[in-house]
Amino acid sequence: MIKLVNVEKTYYSKAGDIHALKATNLEINAGEVFGIIGLSGAGKSTLIRCLNMLEVPTGGKVFIDGEDITSMSDSELRKARQNIGMIFQHFNLLASRTVFDNVAFPLEIQGLSKEEIAKRVTPLLELVQLEDRANYYPSQLSGGQKQRVGIARALASNPKVLLCDEATSALDPQTTQSILTLLKDINKRMNLTIVLITHQMEVVKEICDRVAVIEAGHIIEEGSVFTVFTNPQTETTKEFVKTVSNASLPAIFNPADVKDHYFDGAKLITKLHFLGNSAGDPVVSGMIRKYEVDVNILYGNIDYLQEMPYGTLIIEISGDKAALESSIAYLETAHLRLEVMGYVS
Repeated sequence: MIKLVNVEKTYYSKAGDIHALKATNLEINAGEVFGIIGLSGAGKSTLIRCLNMLEVPTGGKVFIDGEDITSMSDSELRKARQNIGMIFQHFNLLASRTVFDNVAFPLEIQGLSKEEIAKRVTPLLELVQLEDRANYYPSQLSGGQKQRVGIARALASNPKVLLCDEATSALDPQTTQSILTLLKDINKRMNLTIVLITHQMEVVKEICDRVAVIEAGHIIEEGSVFTVFTNPQTETTKEFVKTVSNASLPAIFNPADVKDHYFDGAKLITKLHFLGNSAGDPVVSGMIRKYEVDVNILYGNIDYLQEMPYGTLIIEISGDKAALESSIAYLETAHLRLEVMGYVS
């Protein structure tokens, strides 16, 4: 559905050029919810705005549904944009127009009749659960209601793609959850391809099928949400995952006291990642029985990603050197991912 080929974007100024995107290649499948996550200034907003040519790339090509939108004329681009809806962080509603008229606005520009507009707008207001607010003005709405108007407006032209530019960043957690639930429902009902940029890993975890991590204008990691969450490859991605899993070394340990080698009387700290069915396996109890070690659980959590269970467990293992080495070998053969965090006294 969406393909970026060596897309670059440079902002030129007397103060110095800013290379917001650098040789970016990306493919997004039809009907999936694709997340793009990065810190402020990473280039994620520039990337999503290149998908509908609100930002014109300085290099490369952008394909939407097989068509190269970077080579289109102005009239061709206006028509192509009817297939690309967009919602914004700060809603961008017209204060002087009612909810109904805000949703109708893009249809008026297309020249539809009042009857045709009503046939489009009324079902959309029902979809976003605002049919009783049709004659309200934006100033009379909550933040979540304003974003629902923005979503309805973006869907007015029956687009194939919906771009979400930090769509929940200005909302409280409860309202964020309701908007994400609505977007998931829309994705399933309309088989709509959704591209969502965010700096919140919780949003990615909640709604996305796949995710790309962007840093300094580069895509540094990409994959299914399950793979990226359970086996992050880059330090930036690991930091994002930590904001959701909280599976770091407990504060009672001073990092300077954690050694990377065994010493007399040392206890082993390990992090265990249980994936899929292994989340229910009695791995730790089996290790205790087999090698007569003592185990202290420092952190534990089981969660679900795309209906697949995954667990994280940080444990402290006590025993002699041979028992600790055998325990590591045992854990390495189990159906989990092992991370040795170090040795402590």
